[in-house]
Amino acid sequence: MHNVQAVELVVLLLLLFVVAFGALARRLEIPYPIILVIAGALLGFVPGIPKIALNPDTIFFVVLPPLLYAAAWTTSWRDFRFNLVSILLLAFGLVFFTVIGVAAGTQWLFAGFTWSAGIVLGAAIAPTDALAATSIAKRIGLPKRITDVLEGESLVNDASGLLALEFGTAMVVRNESFTAGDATLRLIYLIVAGLAVGLATGWVIDKLERRIDDGPIEIVISILIPYAAYFAADRMRASGVLAVVACGLYLSRRSHVLFSPGVRLQAYAVWDALGFILNGLVFVLIGLQLPYVLAEIHDHSFPTLILYGALFSGLVIALRLIWMFPGAFLAYWIRTRILHQDVSCPSAAGVLILGWTGMRGVIALAAAIALPQTLANGTPFPQRNLIIFLAFSVIFTTLVLQGLTLPSLVRALGLASAPGRNLEEEAARRQILEAALAHLEQMRENDEDEFDAIYEDLTGHYRQRLAFLNRKEDGQGAAPLARHQRLSRISRELARVERCTAVELRNQGIIDDEVLRQLERELDLRETGSAHPT
Repeated sequence: MHNVQAVELVVLLLLLFVVAFGALARRLEIPYPIILVIAGALLGFVPGIPKIALNPDTIFFVVLPPLLYAAAWTTSWRDFRFNLVSILLLAFGLVFFTVIGVAAGTQWLFAGFTWSAGIVLGAAIAPTDALAATSIAKRIGLPKRITDVLEGESLVNDASGLLALEFGTAMVVRNESFTAGDATLRLIYLIVAGLAVGLATGWVIDKLERRIDDGPIEIVISILIPYAAYFAADRMRASGVLAVVACGLYLSRRSHVLFSPGVRLQAYAVWDALGFILNGLVFVLIGLQLPYVLAEIHDHSFPTLILYGALFSGLVIALRLIWMFPGAFLAYWIRTRILHQDVSCPSAAGVLILGWTGMRGVIALAAAIALPQTLANGTPFPQRNLIIFLAFSVIFTTLVLQGLTLPSLVRALGLASAPGRNLEEEAARRQILEAALAHLEQMRENDEDEFDAIYEDLTGHYRQRLAFLNRKEDGQGAAPLARHQRLSRISRELARVERCTAVELRNQGIIDDEVLRQLERELDLRETGSAHPT
């Protein structure tokens, strides 16, 4: 009973931290991962705060699958495929460049670091976490091309980093050696089997979901999907990361037939809340680990540790920047000369920003903490405590330093821009309205004359929306926009009156709460549906 109460207390405290500091981050207009990490680090030293250790299995098997799935679900397959060369050069090329660079650099920076221990450290911190970077990028108007590459990189590079960690750990623990052929075959199996498991899981879910139309059941299934894909791939010693990503991309493309409109609204609301909770817990936990990390290191003074952390963070940041320029132009050459894609040459400013967004997250810390305590012969794992501290240092430095300076750097380089018109969206809306009008005319011809008034009303509504789009395209949208704003204001006022009347009827006992909830749902759907100008 006491253990259950302790767990409840810890969970409640963590959720309280997430809510409180998430609200503070919104007030300060700073991405919440940065605030949560700083707050967690400070809270860890407050007397009386329960000690909350980060369990690597919890991260890899409980937290990671749904976060990957949610990210894959919201990723545009078209943009992911279009930028695939750039994404792969970062997710694989940059990861392995970072591993080798860290292995070489740590031997020079820190006494007692072997080549194999350096590979383990490099593999642990190589994957990036683009959550903070993309949240900043979208708010300050960073070009979509950069954010698309960032999101794609963070989806895939966990797989390559964990593979490098697998080889590095085997080299240290069991003194094994691997050839380039061994690594290549393992990588091919990891990718092919992981993708196959993910697509197979998606195919099965696609067939299953078509037979179900029940919101709560479908939402529970959607939460189980990433775990099913991840565990199945892990049992086959394939990439659970790629399995979840492939499954998410596949099912996202099928979402229009999987969910009814009502279920889709419910599912997105649940996943938005779940994503915020999991991400918030993860970043608070990162900060809370600092006292544990420092307590395990006895052979270095605190000033020495600060120096080591700064040097190593500088090395990791420099390695990404060094890779970015030749890597970006290699990707441009492949995409234009071999794939014949119509892309512009990357600007130096854009490449620099992409290099400055290499922020690390909980995967790096979980990978370091998951290292075994001892080797196969029973001796302690070399430099294990220092590896964990250096992993924490690079996470903290990249999140805070790069996260806080990124907006200023983007503005200084002239890449920030206010959100403008989405011409692609406007063209799609126009075609949708024209198709609906054509279908209305066809239905009217085949229907009875007594219903002409209905068709006139609907046709007028659609033509008004189409006229607004056409005038907006011609730069003459001021008057239609003013009319739309007035219509929206009046509609909101009428909805408020309807809602207040419904509540009053409930308070008077004329209707019960169930009827009130149904009326409120209809009003909510109507208000959200009329929020867009068209």
